[in-house]
Amino acid sequence: MDFFRSSAFAALLFGALSSVSLPVGALIGLWTKPSRTVISAVMSFGAGSLIAAISFELVNPAVEREDAGFLPLAAGLLLGCLLFIALSRMADESGAWARKRSTLLSVLRTKKKRAAQELLEKLGHVDILRSLPADQVQAIVPYIELRSFPKDVPVCLQGGSGDAMYIIDTGAVRIEYTDDKGSRSLVAELGEGETFGEMALIWNAPRAADAIPVSDTRAYVVRREDFEFLAESSPELKSAVAELAAARGRTGKIPAAALSGEEWVKEAARHLDESAYRLTETEIKVAASEGRTGAATAIWLGLLLDGIPESLVIGASMQGFNASPALIAGLFMANLPESLSSSTMMKESGTKAGRILWMWISLVAAVGVGALLGNLISGILPPTAHSLFEGLAAGSMLAMTAQTMLPEAYERNIRMVGLFTVLGFIATVFFHTLG
Repeated sequence: MDFFRSSAFAALLFGALSSVSLPVGALIGLWTKPSRTVISAVMSFGAGSLIAAISFELVNPAVEREDAGFLPLAAGLLLGCLLFIALSRMADESGAWARKRSTLLSVLRTKKKRAAQELLEKLGHVDILRSLPADQVQAIVPYIELRSFPKDVPVCLQGGSGDAMYIIDTGAVRIEYTDDKGSRSLVAELGEGETFGEMALIWNAPRAADAIPVSDTRAYVVRREDFEFLAESSPELKSAVAELAAARGRTGKIPAAALSGEEWVKEAARHLDESAYRLTETEIKVAASEGRTGAATAIWLGLLLDGIPESLVIGASMQGFNASPALIAGLFMANLPESLSSSTMMKESGTKAGRILWMWISLVAAVGVGALLGNLISGILPPTAHSLFEGLAAGSMLAMTAQTMLPEAYERNIRMVGLFTVLGFIATVFFHTLG
């Protein structure tokens, strides 16, 4: 019976209470379809509330604690931040990146940017493009399409219009020429990374030969009309293309490029336009569905990672059977939008409602147990270690707020973030005055 009157039991109780908003937010996300504006407002409100709770209930007491000083708190804040970043990265690499829209977008943008840079490396092997300004040509990346071509079906025919250039990704293509007597000869057989039809970009002439896939082939297609549109919008590129075409007309050859392939790619990557890796809603939904279908355990661990710091905070802050209204209210309001946003994403990706709900209910129990452990640990720590412990939890929570909550709110509605973050901060300050 003594346990039920102890601060450890109180930590367990209030830890669970602060996280009850997790299944509540999940139910709201499952039963309704909140707008992007609503999710942004609630998320930024929760972030502001959490920042205030950290300030009042962790940082301020640690700063004022005798025989501790500032250094243990500062060390704990930095260590907690770095620890959260490292663990979050590990969880994301295991598939937990699909738990929130913000983490989902971050990973997808990184992948798409890497793909765009790899495409630039392919373009850097094309003599014609390497003879043009790299900082201008890089803008063609968003217009390049990866297409499939079946075996023995010609990609282009001799005498046909030169409307595109092709860079082979997988497979092979044979180039065949037919002379005036109708006799056919093999000019070349091209493999991965090699190009054909590149003269179509600068020289409006019919195709000089047939291009026929030897096997099922995939190739990147740079259409002439897209290249011309890009040139028209850039006087520098238009002038360079005209000079290149004139030189080709005089000598029958493409002038040697000023930069090596590696130098050209590096220069192009340095100016890579954001539109090259901008995501579409279709890409986001497909990735969310694939991520949540194949990595449910990793997602749950990622969500648990977000909840560990707050559970330790609650346990460390308990004095007897009393809990801080500001802390409990701040965490409650911060948890609500987190589960609402994540549950909405899970719902859109096709995850069953029962599974979503049980994920959040299990986290309520986990946060309660974490608060109990936090209370037991903090109770035996000397002042310096106690400040370090509080700083560790505060640093983790601040990093989580900065890396997941605020980016989530900002991505959904940038106009609402500042106002509702301040309102959330004010609300927790109010609860602090009640305590």
